[in-house]
Amino acid sequence: MANRELADRELLHELEGVAEENVNRHLTMTKDWHPHDYVPWDDGSNFAAMGGIDWDPEQSKLSETAKAAMITNLLTEDNLPSYHREIAEHFSLDGAWGTWVGRWTAEENKHSIVMRDYLVVTRGVDPVALENARMDHMTRGFAPDGGSMLNSVSYVTFQELATRVSHRNTGKACGDPIADRMLARVAADENLHMMFYRNIVEAALDVAPDQTIAAIHKVVTDFQMPGAGMHNFRRNAVLIAKGGIYDLRQHLDDVVLPVLRKWNIFERNDFGDTGEQYREELAAFLETLEGKATHFEESRDRALAREARRGERMVAL
Repeated sequence: MANRELADRELLHELEGVAEENVNRHLTMTKDWHPHDYVPWDDGSNFAAMGGIDWDPEQSKLSETAKAAMITNLLTEDNLPSYHREIAEHFSLDGAWGTWVGRWTAEENKHSIVMRDYLVVTRGVDPVALENARMDHMTRGFAPDGGSMLNSVSYVTFQELATRVSHRNTGKACGDPIADRMLARVAADENLHMMFYRNIVEAALDVAPDQTIAAIHKVVTDFQMPGAGMHNFRRNAVLIAKGGIYDLRQHLDDVVLPVLRKWNIFERNDFGDTGEQYREELAAFLETLEGKATHFEESRDRALAREARRGERMVAL
């Protein structure tokens, strides 16, 4: 059975025990927290509709990089209905699978709540523009080119870890200990979510190795963050990468490689001919990605050095 292609319903049945074990593990490891405890409410004031004043760019204490990261991360979290639909369609809503779908969705919803409250109260970004962007992004939705349970669970493994890295570094980039504490809390959730999905894929590799490595190969070589379709994503992604919040090097070294190592992808001896081909192609892709990451770092360093020199000349004048 190891290398026979299994239907989603067969995989769900084979992996149900692993799902139950990991749901229980998650519930023992996660910590309850409340969004209102992470927002500086005393910093808030009414907007014009309530007799106050509306947002002005001068009110924000965030850098352009921090703004771009906060907006991108928040809009990504806002699209929760799309992600819920994705895992609900590929998982069962019965037993441990259903428990996870509900629990994961409820925990993820906290992230958009706390981040929006923080940005509105501190006037970090334009709340009207933010709401318009939310409406647009959620209307567009998100549907990864998956099509199977294994593609879906492989994707969210990498995506959850990528989101953890992005949130953690965004907190540091905000230059505000409150934002740093808030996003560290959000990142901790994302890490636990990643562990659930990572462990499911690890078990799937034992049940259907060729089928699972095919899904991993597809996800890694075609990976896009779930916010890729949002307005201004490319501009914001450049700022985020340039600011060291999430770039190609972090994607490779902090997301892709650690997960592949945990799965022992390049040490396993249970792949058939098809699985071996996918593994070889994956190894070649990683070499290419390493070259691209190095090229990006060198280009960024040169650009930052030029900006620093321009700044020095301006000061001298």
